[in-house]
Amino acid sequence: MKITNELIEKHGLKLEEYSKIKELLKREPNLLELGIFSAMWNEHCSYKSSKIHLKNLPTKNNYVIQGPGENAGVIDIGDNDAIVFKIESHNHPSFIEPYQGASTGVGGILRDVFTMGARPIALLNSIHFGSPKNKKTRNLLHGVVSGIGGYGNCIGIPTVAGETKFNDTYNENILVNAMAVGHAKKDKIFYSKAKGLNKSVVYVGSKTGRDGIHGASMASAEFDEKSEEKKPTVQVGDPFTEKLLLEACLELMKDNSIISIQDMGAAGLTSSSVEMAFKGGLGIEIDLSKVPCREDNMSPYEMMLSESQERMLIILEDGKEKNAKKIFEKWDLDFVVIGKTTNTNQLTLKFRQNIVADIPIDALSSKAPVYDRKWTKIKVPEKKISLKNLKKVKFDESLIQILSSPNQSNKSWITDQYDQMVMCDTIQKSGSDAAIVRIHNKDKAIAVTVDSSANYSKSHPITGGKQIVCESRRNLISVGAKPIAITNCLNFGNPENPKIMGEFAETIIGIKEACEFLDYPVVSGNVSFYNGTNQKNIYPTPVIGGVGLIKKINNPINSFFQQENNPVLLIGKTFGHLFQSIFFEEIYSIKDGPPPEINLINEKNNGDIVLKLINDGLILSAHDISAGGLIVALAEMTFGSSCGIKINKPKKLANIFEYFFGEDQGRYVLEVRQDDITKVLKILKDNNIYNETVGLTQKNTFELPGELKININELYNANNKWYYNY
Repeated sequence: MKITNELIEKHGLKLEEYSKIKELLKREPNLLELGIFSAMWNEHCSYKSSKIHLKNLPTKNNYVIQGPGENAGVIDIGDNDAIVFKIESHNHPSFIEPYQGASTGVGGILRDVFTMGARPIALLNSIHFGSPKNKKTRNLLHGVVSGIGGYGNCIGIPTVAGETKFNDTYNENILVNAMAVGHAKKDKIFYSKAKGLNKSVVYVGSKTGRDGIHGASMASAEFDEKSEEKKPTVQVGDPFTEKLLLEACLELMKDNSIISIQDMGAAGLTSSSVEMAFKGGLGIEIDLSKVPCREDNMSPYEMMLSESQERMLIILEDGKEKNAKKIFEKWDLDFVVIGKTTNTNQLTLKFRQNIVADIPIDALSSKAPVYDRKWTKIKVPEKKISLKNLKKVKFDESLIQILSSPNQSNKSWITDQYDQMVMCDTIQKSGSDAAIVRIHNKDKAIAVTVDSSANYSKSHPITGGKQIVCESRRNLISVGAKPIAITNCLNFGNPENPKIMGEFAETIIGIKEACEFLDYPVVSGNVSFYNGTNQKNIYPTPVIGGVGLIKKINNPINSFFQQENNPVLLIGKTFGHLFQSIFFEEIYSIKDGPPPEINLINEKNNGDIVLKLINDGLILSAHDISAGGLIVALAEMTFGSSCGIKINKPKKLANIFEYFFGEDQGRYVLEVRQDDITKVLKILKDNNIYNETVGLTQKNTFELPGELKININELYNANNKWYYNY
């Protein structure tokens, strides 16, 4: 087939990139080779627009075993235990076909984790939809939630935490980010680096079909009015087969058979073979005639670019094929030796005894294009509005309106569709600041959370990047966990637009500053560009998945009031920042202005002392203050409780709306036993931690004298009804 400009464009390549391909090959590529370059050089696989910025992120601390560059990050939690985790996007497929898109997003991230020898122990997600008034939103919400639950429930991994947000910026491009966490032994971590010559390259798992062809390329381009036509590029998942594959892989990993292992995710057999060979400095030869196919007459092009799910590529030690085959056949899975490692540094593909492709490995990897795209700096917006000039509203009505809004409403309609307790190690599920999962048969646990901040990021990306790292850390600390490391999923629009590229570059700057200062490194992640339709881009939406360690489980702390007549402390100063707040957005439809400032010194100091107080057993409940400010945090602390609170009026800030709804950062709410308050206040004073006593817990009533007095059940009902009425 003649390679035309139209065909090049159809493969998502630019003409100058095609010229570079010819230069590297010293000839014209054939159609198969063009498809392979298209798969490996797209944004999703090559990170060609983000590489130069991502390299600036901190990736190490005393806990990190493996940082970015492998299927997932790995941290050391002591006693030869390791935690393996990563988050990835499946945005475009989920918009086109919400159930399968979300379902295979979960399946893909699980394979990234168990490929490294870890048994998955938890799933999380961050999902963003358009306005609830948008005609597509309801169906997309139902499809995505069903897909996440369907896959996770069937494979038997608990979905323990997540977030769901609505904003009209996602009307034509939803976000579905899936995170998986696994447990492994530190001395049994498996990597994708190929080693040795003439080693067997083995295909295992499901058969290859025609689903998902050009899936990675589709994820590296904007949508247009013809996006529905891309449904064939969406993969189809089978969680039952994935469960078999999981168990077969973990069984094989018990001996010394595996040299390297890689899941067939984005770009399928192409990316898995190239990545293994490149990391090992080797070549790889594959006979495509041996690839197990579920459909007749599949071409080499289709085999190499298919993204059919539940498949792995393994390189085995000599003489281990027979035993390995027995294991996979026992689990009713395909096991076929399809190739071997070579010293050629080439990807050589044969089909029916003919060589159909022969490409230098480095041409597909290290020599892929890397762009230093132009980007514009983004100024902090001015404060153009004063609360004094806005119409007066009632305090109690404002609180109810916010608690009843889609973004602040109780998410149990969603979480009830997920099995959160399977495997019996979930100690604390959705509802608190972070979920807690026990390390099986041990008295230690990990805390996990996932967070995003599109409003702050679109206003000022550097601040937004800092804030979301800090919020992740606060959520872990609030359940008594030491924050260890993060994974990130960076969702942005078209990187060829200097403004969008500026949003990305400055978000990285913000994340870097916060991670370095807080010793909270990035060990894995994903970049998702081209989130937009017809040149309308989404808000910059960095998503952070955080993992923390609880060395000894005693009485896990949660965010709900525990007893009556206990003092409630506010940690951290309140300045009353309302711009980019839920209050301004919900009550006045104001979306302008700067985000709240981030003081990293206060974040670290406040967090460290709160964690010490929790670990010393001096705190009964804790909650970080985020969207909605202090009053929303206090209201949320009543939802899982029989206790309300009598709140003190502020002494310093005259405007109670600023004081209670302001979203100043670095703050916590702590419930302290009456008997411990003197001791706690002394520790806070000795460490120069600003604090205020904001109220006293009481039975059933949520009260701010002169402004509101309401039964906590009424608050809960207001918070709980939106999803069920939608």
